[in-house]
Amino acid sequence: MRWAQVADLVWVISGPRPRPSSAPHPRDLASCAGLPPWRAGQRLAGRAALRELLTRVSPAHAAAPVVADPGGPPRLADAPGVAVSVSHDGDAVAAAVSLAGPVGVDVQQVPDGDHDRLLRRCLGPWAAEAARWPRHEQRTELAWVWTAQEACVKAAGTGLRGRPWTIEVPPHATAGRWRDLRWVSLRDWSATPLSCAFHDRADGGRTAPSEPENRP
Repeated sequence: MRWAQVADLVWVISGPRPRPSSAPHPRDLASCAGLPPWRAGQRLAGRAALRELLTRVSPAHAAAPVVADPGGPPRLADAPGVAVSVSHDGDAVAAAVSLAGPVGVDVQQVPDGDHDRLLRRCLGPWAAEAARWPRHEQRTELAWVWTAQEACVKAAGTGLRGRPWTIEVPPHATAGRWRDLRWVSLRDWSATPLSCAFHDRADGGRTAPSEPENRP
C-alpha cells in the first residue's frame, strides 16, 4: 500500500486489496457478521487500509471502533476531530484520513464495455466532446470524473443522495472545488482512478500530493 499527504492534515492510502489478514481487528471482524463473504472481504480490506493509514498519521486512533449510521459514512467512535473515508472497487482499495474536517475518497477500476448514458450524465457539458474520443479514453475519463464526483458527496455525507453526477468535474482535471470542498484527482500518483475531497481550509491546502511514502 502507498500513502501520501494530499493537503494540510489530509492523507490517502491506496493499492491492491491486501491478502486477508490472519488476525483482523476484532471490531472489524464483528462488523462483518451476517454479510456475504464477498462483502465481508471488501469491508475487512477497507478497514485494514484505514487502520494502516491511521497507524502512520494518527496512531492514537489506530484501534478506534469504526462505526456507521444507517446510510451514513464511516466514522471513528469517540474521535470527532478525525474524519475518515473508505473505498473499494474490484481488487483496488483506498482510505483517507483528515484532521481538518470532512473527507471523502473514491477509487474506481476503468469499466469494461460502453457506458454512453453514464458518460453523458457525468460529463455534462463536456459529453459532446467526449463522444468523439476513442472508447478507452472515454472509459478512463469516466472513471476519473466519477471518483471526483463520488469523493465530493462522500465528504458531504450524502452519498448517492447528493446526486454526484450533477457535480461539474472537467475531464482530465486534477483539482477543483465544489461548495466548501476541494477535490484532487491523483493522476500522477495512482494508475487506478483515485480522487479525494476534503474541507477547503481558508488558509490554503495543497492541491497535489506530496512525495508519496512507499514504506513497507
